[in-house]
Amino acid sequence: MWNKHPKALPFLFFSEMWERFGYYLMIGIFTLYLKDVKTGYAMTEAESADLYGTFIALVFLTPFIGGLLADRYLGYRRSVIMGGLMMGVGYCLMSVHNLPMLYLSMTLVILGNGFFKPNISTLLGNVYTTPQYILQKDDGYNIFYMGINIGAFICNFFGAALYIVYGWGAAFIAAGVGMFLGVFIFLAGTKHYKAYDVKKGVTENDMSMTRIVMTIFLPSIVAGIAGWLIPGTLVGSDSTDAFIFACLPVIYFYGSLYFSAKQEEKRPIAALLAIFAVVIMFWAVFKQNGSALNTWADRYTNREVTGMTQQLFDNLNFAQTITYKQDSVAKYDEQFRLMKENGKVVKELNYPVYFKNIPADQKPAEGASVSLWATNLSQSINPGWVILLTPLVVAFFTWLRRRKKEPSTATKIAFGLFISGLSALVMVGAVYASHNGTEKASVLWLISSYGVITIGELLLSPMGLSLVSKLSPVRITSLMMGGWFLATSIGNKLSGVLSTMWDNYNHKAGFFWLNFGLLMVATFMCFAMLKWLNRIMKEKGVS
Repeated sequence: MWNKHPKALPFLFFSEMWERFGYYLMIGIFTLYLKDVKTGYAMTEAESADLYGTFIALVFLTPFIGGLLADRYLGYRRSVIMGGLMMGVGYCLMSVHNLPMLYLSMTLVILGNGFFKPNISTLLGNVYTTPQYILQKDDGYNIFYMGINIGAFICNFFGAALYIVYGWGAAFIAAGVGMFLGVFIFLAGTKHYKAYDVKKGVTENDMSMTRIVMTIFLPSIVAGIAGWLIPGTLVGSDSTDAFIFACLPVIYFYGSLYFSAKQEEKRPIAALLAIFAVVIMFWAVFKQNGSALNTWADRYTNREVTGMTQQLFDNLNFAQTITYKQDSVAKYDEQFRLMKENGKVVKELNYPVYFKNIPADQKPAEGASVSLWATNLSQSINPGWVILLTPLVVAFFTWLRRRKKEPSTATKIAFGLFISGLSALVMVGAVYASHNGTEKASVLWLISSYGVITIGELLLSPMGLSLVSKLSPVRITSLMMGGWFLATSIGNKLSGVLSTMWDNYNHKAGFFWLNFGLLMVATFMCFAMLKWLNRIMKEKGVS
């Protein structure tokens, strides 16, 4: 796999793999932890989705800052190391069950990702700038992306075993250990990308740092506070209002890059800004894996394991045992909404909530126990598909390239949006097959939906990183990587907003039809400007 690629690739691959191991281990259990009535924070679906959406949005908003500082002052290697260490400490601090400590640890992860994420991606693009490797750039990003997903795949098995046996805290510490290992591997490969770690500095056309602070950072802070404090809410919650307001100065900044750019830079920057806009909808749907789809796996999916599978899962601590016996439990309504009065969870004498939507003739005998695979294992379905499909996708496009029929990067992104939309239709089918969740759905529905969206993801996410690397003016490459992650951030926040609407749909098919509609709108927009995008890429001499 490495033979035709730069020697830097394996080190960047494994650094990112372990970084994503930590991140996705944390994300896989985050909302479950927040909603845990006994040892978590007993949040409702809407409360946890709002905090989750805000968190992952800010995680991908800060790469704008990290990319800017790396381009001008810090360099890419130093930024990656700083960011990795901050994230590792943040994950470890999440093990402390205390709300102020939770917010502190989230802040460290948010800031750390800002330094880590855009700059390791930029370094990867830089090592492919030589004539020897330039044609392998898309493949390099696909391989790099597979590393991300290997980490995302294995982490949930560690997370499940650790939180079942030792509790949530042990799982969060494991996330921190993974991050520290990623930093160590990155340091070990320094010699292979040292030459590509070039600070661009400030040119005469760039906005000064003082002006950026005064016109972007401070207005963002002020606007965010204003959004939080305005009476009532505009878009669902105070945190959403604050986020939207805070983003406006940053969006203005990226728009200003176009107007202040040299003439030859304007069209590539415009193309990237257009791509950033349309992919927001993809992230809005895709990032529901940690919220709405986690809820579907937890409440609406048949997670029982029996026979040899049960023995294996029990031995590996991948399964939880629950007993069909009445006890004092948290009260949920027919739509699995947690009941609270004055902020406190309502208790009732009832069976564990898992049995709520199992038909009477399928329920176990009184006092019998069943084994359920850990909910967070569903988070490994998507990265598992990525690992399986990435070699096939790379081989397919290599085959097309040899025949000079490979579609452009922009065309891949357009088809990625369309295919991703089809995954929502699979979940519509799951809703009807489960009679709107009154019966447990087969896990095959989740596997199928994730399989479809993974194909779309492989045509879009690594291709987006590749496109930024191809079209960005050299002096602001990492900054434009930050722009890609800004779009991801807005999409992530929108995913949280959408997930807070989950409880509003008595028939869950409507929720997934909404996701389908949003992705079809984005698909139409992308295909509408495809000729223009391909023309700009041809002008730049890239495909």
